Amino acid sequence: MPFPDEAGPVAVVDHRPQWAADYTRLAGVLRDALGDRALAVDHVGSTSVPGLAAKDCIDVQVLVERIDEDAQTALMAGIGFRCRPEPWNRSEVSSGLHLPKLVFAPPVGARRCNVHLRVAGGAGARFALLFRDYLRADETAREAWGAFKQRLAVSVTDAPDYGQIKVPATVVLMGAAERWAAAAGWEVAPAWCA
Repeated sequence: MPFPDEAGPVAVVDHRPQWAADYTRLAGVLRDALGDRALAVDHVGSTSVPGLAAKDCIDVQVLVERIDEDAQTALMAGIGFRCRPEPWNRSEVSSGLHLPKLVFAPPVGARRCNVHLRVAGGAGARFALLFRDYLRADETAREAWGAFKQRLAVSVTDAPDYGQIKVPATVVLMGAAERWAAAAGWEVAPAWCA
């Protein structure tokens, strides 16, 4: 659920080249604040895929050794980031496993983003990187996924409803991504496996 300052209808827009620079600035802030607690900081989600339509919200994945909700929430609050309270922003199911995570919203008035803290080497971290790399590699899948999201956003403008409807479609997309990964020999880089 968005915080009150993030409220508004879902809008999926054509890819914007500035998203890469927006990510770079945000990643610098996070690296400075987290130091060596951040094992990796990656641009993930739809804005990380050139040519893919997306909501104008940068997704960043920060890999950590473990989730320590109190300490990490306090650290992120120190630079203005707000921990999203919903259960799906505290744990996720990936590859049949229930995994801890934390998702943070930006400081009030800052560039829209979601910062996902996940455990390095975990299935959730792999999922985010596979999603990105598959859609970067497969133009047909990228165009179809973008068109699906744009059509969905026209008829479903409420963010929670939009997200819930996207879940089963994401399962289908990631099935294709897994087949692509196996055929291409794609693996998560060793730097992300703690």
